[in-house]
Amino acid sequence: MGWVRRYVQFHRLRHPSEMGSREVSQFLSYLAVRKSVSASTQNQALNALLFLYREVLRQPVDILDNTVRAKLPQRLPVVLSEAEVGSILRFLTGEQWLMVGLMYGSGLRLLECVRLRVKDVDFEYHCITVRNGKGGKDRVVTLARPLEEPLRRHLAAVRTVYERDRADGVPGVWLPGALARKFPSAPRDWAWHWVFPSARLSVDPRAEPPVYRRHHYNEKTMQRAVREAVRRAEVPKKVTCHTFRHCFATHLLASGADIRTVQEQLGHTDVRTTQIYTHLLGRGANAVVSPLERMSAFALLGGDPEPPPEIDR
Repeated sequence: MGWVRRYVQFHRLRHPSEMGSREVSQFLSYLAVRKSVSASTQNQALNALLFLYREVLRQPVDILDNTVRAKLPQRLPVVLSEAEVGSILRFLTGEQWLMVGLMYGSGLRLLECVRLRVKDVDFEYHCITVRNGKGGKDRVVTLARPLEEPLRRHLAAVRTVYERDRADGVPGVWLPGALARKFPSAPRDWAWHWVFPSARLSVDPRAEPPVYRRHHYNEKTMQRAVREAVRRAEVPKKVTCHTFRHCFATHLLASGADIRTVQEQLGHTDVRTTQIYTHLLGRGANAVVSPLERMSAFALLGGDPEPPPEIDR
């Protein structure tokens, strides 16, 4: 509604049914050239107007070739050192520490981590199966040995919650697609239970009629915990939960892992997506050794450096 309003105001209150592809292209170009919006913002405006014309007015429009499109910035991901990852982990406890350990140790996305089921963890083969990841793909990732014993203890505590829910008659967990109809007993099966369940029951709006069931851990709670841990660790970088996935890939490549192996662990379709992490390896940008580093200490410093001036606070 907001984008439709701005679109109509841009064209001096003309009715959208009186306009078409040319006016839409003019508005999108105005956003990119005059307003300097990002590519995602321009795409949001485009999708809003396409919905208006196709679903409301039933007047399909095409985007003209001369439309100026906002450019998507190419930014390198933020990567922490191993010491910085360790300092953040020290300010996390319990299941939050374990989830960050899985994101860093197995390269899991946040939603992939909170949506893990008990049957997806294989201690015998030291691996985790990620179901329905990004793009609807499954993949198998490594399970770090140091996390196995804490994860076993965590699952033992979760089993207590599971058995209490069964005794209280709580409906089973949510299952994707038509699995709940195909396997009626599966939602109450321990194998399908969440590895990281929520501490309280909540209404499942997808059920008809709505029922109270136990959902997985709230991803926003995890995001807040990471922000607080980063603040307390005094790490001067913009760190999110996804940063630990970037660290997993970069540190794995730095340890000598083959890029194809890292690609499979991350679930990337194209190896070029994985190659972005090679830019962060080595010494300096693109592993280039600066010629300044080959100068002697005497020539570089020109004597003892002067101490920095004191700051007047």
